[in-house]
Amino acid sequence: MSVSLIFFVVAVIVVGAILFFMVSVTKNKPVALDQEEYQTNWLKIEQSLKKDDEASYNMVILEADKLVDKAMSELGAPGGTFGERLKKSGGRFSALNSLWHAHKLRNCIAHEHGFKVNYDQARRALASFKQALKDLGAV
Repeated sequence: MSVSLIFFVVAVIVVGAILFFMVSVTKNKPVALDQEEYQTNWLKIEQSLKKDDEASYNMVILEADKLVDKAMSELGAPGGTFGERLKKSGGRFSALNSLWHAHKLRNCIAHEHGFKVNYDQARRALASFKQALKDLGAV
């Protein structure tokens, strides 16, 4: 074999190894959520729910929905809205129907003027959102 052929083969092997390394390093790796951040945000939401403060009922539902949506987005869930991401969740949630109910409650709060939520509805919605965060690995 000639020296130039050997040099060419070695060069191809080196370039191939470099490309393989670059692809393996830059390949999409699973995203890990910052559990400490999510736990802190979740505790603030839970502590905001006050039985004697009706305004807190709506606020905690809106904030909890937003936090779950953020987690789904960070994990790369497909869809442009919370609802679209839920539809495409593919069995990711252990209590999907409860999560849908909580999200629909959020939509009523956000879109229906004067919509009232009671304390028990707010607690159940929070429980659904918390379970969703657990299923996503956020808390």
